[in-house]
Amino acid sequence: MENEAEKNEYVMNENGVIFFGSSPTPKARPWDFAQFEEDILNIILKILDCSTDYKRDPKKDVSQRLDPVHVGRVLSAMINVQNDNGVLVGNWSGDYAGGERPTKWNGSSDILRRWMKNGPVQFGQCWVFAGVLCTALRCLGIPARVITNFASAHDTDENLIVDRYFDEEGKESSETSDSIWNFHVWVEAWFARNDIGSAYDGWQVLDSTPQEASEGLYRLGPCSVKAIKEGDLDLNYDAPFVFAEVNGDVTDWLMNADNSTKKISSNTRTVGKLTSTKAINSDARVDVTKDYKYDEGSAKEREIFNKARGKLAGTGFGARRSTVAFSAENTAPAPKPDFKGSFKYNSDIEVGRDVTFSLNLKNTIASDMSLQVNFTASAIVYTGTVVKDILSNSQSVKLGPNEENSIPYTIPFAEYDKAITADNMIKVVAVCIDEKGGKLLVDNVITLKNPPIMMKILDQAQLNKKLSVEITLTNPTPDEARDCVLTVEGSGLVKEQITIQVPQMKKNQKYVKKVEILPYRSGPRYLVVDFSSDKITDVKGSLPINVTSK
Repeated sequence: MENEAEKNEYVMNENGVIFFGSSPTPKARPWDFAQFEEDILNIILKILDCSTDYKRDPKKDVSQRLDPVHVGRVLSAMINVQNDNGVLVGNWSGDYAGGERPTKWNGSSDILRRWMKNGPVQFGQCWVFAGVLCTALRCLGIPARVITNFASAHDTDENLIVDRYFDEEGKESSETSDSIWNFHVWVEAWFARNDIGSAYDGWQVLDSTPQEASEGLYRLGPCSVKAIKEGDLDLNYDAPFVFAEVNGDVTDWLMNADNSTKKISSNTRTVGKLTSTKAINSDARVDVTKDYKYDEGSAKEREIFNKARGKLAGTGFGARRSTVAFSAENTAPAPKPDFKGSFKYNSDIEVGRDVTFSLNLKNTIASDMSLQVNFTASAIVYTGTVVKDILSNSQSVKLGPNEENSIPYTIPFAEYDKAITADNMIKVVAVCIDEKGGKLLVDNVITLKNPPIMMKILDQAQLNKKLSVEITLTNPTPDEARDCVLTVEGSGLVKEQITIQVPQMKKNQKYVKKVEILPYRSGPRYLVVDFSSDKITDVKGSLPINVTSK
């Protein structure tokens, strides 16, 4: 990497943002990488010494540490707890008793120090694994950046097709373990690929989220981004899984009462949207989707998809590949009904407000039509897994020739308050059936916004001089918020995380707190705060602070 601005961003920058949410409404959360805090390098070296590779053959492992391919693959395995007592325990259940909510973390240093002191840390999810892995790579001088892929596929059988099954009530079945996550986060690291050829040098995917085993260990990569774009899935490592994440096709099936199934839709454009990373020298979002695939809908994109599918089918590559991976039934287009449907909603709905939206239906033929609409709304974690059902109903809708009609829905705060997780996500699904048997599945995820946290410094920021920071919080819910906790941290600004117990907050009440910190490193810094209560959890705020040496 020769560009100085890129090196400053991808090696030297200790702060950043990680994108999350959904493709219609991407959001950013701050992350403190803290790779140059004084104890972090020793912790990263300790992580390498605890790896399965080191335990099997210490001399061989150490001799390979000049190779970023080896180091990246080892760190990919070690940041999760599977196989080797690594850093983070994953949890996607929505129940985080016995540990921290994954959304609570603001950075890597607290996690790494806890691991060094007490072993595996509870709990992490994909962006936490990615944030810690990025810290480890930057600490060792390997350029690295965090990538968020929206509508990210988890293709368990490596056939490049994600199959989803729904019953007639709109509830997703466990018939398959394929899924589409609202977003998934991994890391790109920049290095040469002497093992597969210089044409594949540059950005390499590394992922510590424990999804599937690779050569017996839960890890992923390094996988060349160039190889993914060109469909070269026979190159090391784990290319079929990454290709499906960004460019898999999706098939939806309806399960009938007699357990038979009917294909109701197939889509080549659902997966891999707004693949994103942080811009150089700013917190703006940069879209890198074109690094991973050609334009959706183009002949070149389909050519590469078929090339990739052919490599899998022709070579037998991929131990998890389904025996019916490329059957005609799986790849043929689904029949289209004589009507269309879509959900419409405001993308700025805040936690604490009622959620209002509508289902728009349009008759596409010149005759009357009757529809049965079965609707469900469920609280989910960001992987799409349902945690709790919120609302369900069925109704008949009549549409005149070429008529368009809208069905309004409202979910009061009182109904979703105890259901939603810290991800603030509600999945809405409608299964629509006409009198001729035409069927349509319409689904969407509504992500609720947290209220902003306002922060400002009250003095000039100088090295080793106390600095006052004013933090303003608001309770946006119609209920009193209890068990309120504010945490404050930031490398170079706060050596030990500050925890503040906040009094109970009434409806729409503001709370202002002055916090004193002592900057101990100069230069551009970020102060990061987290606020949680029994009503809203893990509301984030960050404040850039430039610390002068005098």
